[in-house]
Amino acid sequence: MSSSQCFENPPSKSTAWQGAGSVQEIGGFPAYVTGPPDSKLAILLVHDAFGYEPPKFRKLADKVAAAGYFVVAPDFVNGDPADLDNPQFDRHAWLKAHSPEKGAEDAKQVIAALKSKGASAIGAAGFCWGGWVVTNLASSDDIQAAVVLHPGPLTEDHIKKVKVPIAILGAENDPITPPEQLKQLGEILSTKTEFDSYVKIFPGVAHGWTVRYNAEDESAVKSAEEAHDDMLNWFAKYIK
Repeated sequence: MSSSQCFENPPSKSTAWQGAGSVQEIGGFPAYVTGPPDSKLAILLVHDAFGYEPPKFRKLADKVAAAGYFVVAPDFVNGDPADLDNPQFDRHAWLKAHSPEKGAEDAKQVIAALKSKGASAIGAAGFCWGGWVVTNLASSDDIQAAVVLHPGPLTEDHIKKVKVPIAILGAENDPITPPEQLKQLGEILSTKTEFDSYVKIFPGVAHGWTVRYNAEDESAVKSAEEAHDDMLNWFAKYIK
């Protein structure tokens, strides 16, 4: 995942999201937690390289929670999100320190905590770095459904291991996972008839469009919200 697009267009730090949730510890990690705590249906949101604090990411967590889910969005980079304002920031060193494989192992701790709290069905959605984490989770029995949004560089090996319903939402302008590659991965998924899969390419958008969009651009907001709705529809089918 060395492509520079993973680190382009960082989210605004100007305002914190004053949402419906709160930061709590779950599974050993601080997490933005929102939604009905007594819900048996839980959604794990896995952030991109910029961490779990950006306002649009937390706003989306609240939107998912409003559909009736208990939502947790943990800090899987241990307070060390990508910081492009720091001239000493080393992208390669950051990716080495925060591998998606470790992210998936950390996520399993959170999933175990959700199950101990009574969750009977768990879905997971991930963005860029988080999409890679969620694809790893989808190769296990830890979750019941997955949504991957503008993922990091998925390979055929990643996809061949998937065993739960998965939706992949990609951008037309994305050199990390270009449309041609996503279509090939979709063809692999289509041969796995034991579970449902879905690949969608959004026209006119670039990597990161679902959580790093320009709120003043009506077209950008519309594309992001369409992806959010697709994610919610996927969870409505399989997290119940």
